Amino acid sequence: MTESGYVTPATISPTAHYTGYVWARHGLSHSALVTSQGRTLFHLLRPAAALGGALGAPSIESVLMTRHRLIDLKLSEAIESGRITQIVEIAAGLSPRGWQFSQRYGDRLTYIEADLPGMALRKREALARIGPLAPNHRVVDLDALADDGPESLAALVATLDTTQGLAIVTEGLLNYFAEDVVRDIWQRFAGVLAPFPRGYYWSDLHLSSETRGPGVKTFIKVLSMFVRGRVSLHFNSAEQARMALLGSGFAAASLLDPRDFSAQLADIPQGVSGHVRVIEASTQAQG
Repeated sequence: MTESGYVTPATISPTAHYTGYVWARHGLSHSALVTSQGRTLFHLLRPAAALGGALGAPSIESVLMTRHRLIDLKLSEAIESGRITQIVEIAAGLSPRGWQFSQRYGDRLTYIEADLPGMALRKREALARIGPLAPNHRVVDLDALADDGPESLAALVATLDTTQGLAIVTEGLLNYFAEDVVRDIWQRFAGVLAPFPRGYYWSDLHLSSETRGPGVKTFIKVLSMFVRGRVSLHFNSAEQARMALLGSGFAAASLLDPRDFSAQLADIPQGVSGHVRVIEASTQAQG
């Protein structure tokens, strides 16, 4: 790890394995996307999660399920309305989203999963155990912090159709970087989305104003030990984060409160979490 935050597979990948297991545990994923490391980490952390819960910490499973399901909901709405036909999921890890959406939408959607080479290779191997990829689904190597070069986002987006809408998705990534790096990432995203008639960005984000109290502090400390470094909370309020997104080049931005979508997310185990927000940003003023 550097002062910027998590920039190597060794520091990010434990969470990818853990979340991969949680998604499968709740029926959102395929068994091929579950690793023994993820299963082991989940059971090792159960006592700490139980202690945090007793002190008032949020359920990590509820947080993970809430953010994943709400991002899925917003993506589905955008696809079905015709606003987007292309998705790039950055730091996709062992997420089932690319596989599921490619199966669901077929040739209506181009889905690209992108990650650092080690994790991208592992994802390709896991998906191969399920079966052949859909024609418009692929997994590529990408360094989200690179401004140029063959593994940069700019090079990847240059291969897409600029007459169609594009969405960029990140999940479980931002809080592992320092604020200046997050702002750089947002500027990079807004810049590559700008040429598209519809450009969207969805991601989860935790706010410091919503992560207070002894139980939550315990939760953050445990999570920091789990990923072998600090977990950064960059913005105190949704408005601060929104202004940072606008300052990074997005024309419209908001932070969605999952509790406003409780009816659509009613079946989340342990309930919809209010300890995570979902960014919805667009390069068009009307969203």
